[in-house]
Amino acid sequence: MHNKDELYSLYSRKLLQATEGAALACQEWVGRGKEKDADKAAVEAMRAAFNSVDMEGRIIIGEGERDKAPMLYVGEKVGLGGVALDIAVDPLEGTTICATGGMNSVSVLAAGPKDSMLCAPDVYMEKLAVQSELSPGVINLDFSVKQNMDNICAEVGCALQDVVVTILNRPRHEKMIGECRRLGLRVNLISDGDIFATIDPYLKNDGFFHVYMGIGGAPEGVLAAAALKTLGGSMLGRLILDDDVKRKSALKCGIEPRDNKQYGINDMVGNDVIFIATGVTSGSVLDGVEIYEKWANINSVILSSCSKRIEYVNAAVPLL
Repeated sequence: MHNKDELYSLYSRKLLQATEGAALACQEWVGRGKEKDADKAAVEAMRAAFNSVDMEGRIIIGEGERDKAPMLYVGEKVGLGGVALDIAVDPLEGTTICATGGMNSVSVLAAGPKDSMLCAPDVYMEKLAVQSELSPGVINLDFSVKQNMDNICAEVGCALQDVVVTILNRPRHEKMIGECRRLGLRVNLISDGDIFATIDPYLKNDGFFHVYMGIGGAPEGVLAAAALKTLGGSMLGRLILDDDVKRKSALKCGIEPRDNKQYGINDMVGNDVIFIATGVTSGSVLDGVEIYEKWANINSVILSSCSKRIEYVNAAVPLL
């Protein structure tokens, strides 16, 4: 009989094969401009790996609803049977990054006991993540950028000019970007990949104080919260349910659309979880897959909120 930490350690190694397999499968498509082909390869490889693990897995965040995704759809059962696990996946975060040969595309998953994570609908989410644990009420998605940043700096004792704010480079964020620059903040604009953009400041420790803000996918928000469950910090997310289709999607996930709730990390991830990320293309924390004649070099990070453990794994995988 395993204790909780031993069980998580055991399954982290088994589930690591899923992100490693997805990352390796993408290599044929790096820089080829074919996002759908890269994503398809990652999905198929990840699903095949899941189905070799002795678990009763349930996909709670995946490629979409069953009628829109042939595999790794929300509700799909994976595994050979055994320990019940809820699994959130993004087989290829940064499909455009991979297709264009850019930096920081990764394969990610989070897993935990049944009902451990919010089953987020495939809608947008307002997000604010801060590289420090904050007192209740310091940040709020209804506050202005200035009020949130003034509160954060007062709480952690840093100057505005020492803060780096990461934001997806989208037209919807033009006003936010302008406000940040007027305040004297350093703005880091990214093209894609907001899961890892939220968490990599905790892993690279570059001496600046980091904040992530803006509107991105809700499933990606839950996956980022799963990582922050180990890394610490603070995060708020609020679902954007501005039409009937999105509200119906929320209801299917058991979410009352009229709540207008601001979810903290523990609301999105209510139990201990494992988070695993494997580099597809090289980035600020993880190197991408390197292919040699008979083997591939693959780099990953495993986070366990049960033990607060951060483990880097470098694997030499033989090529078939």
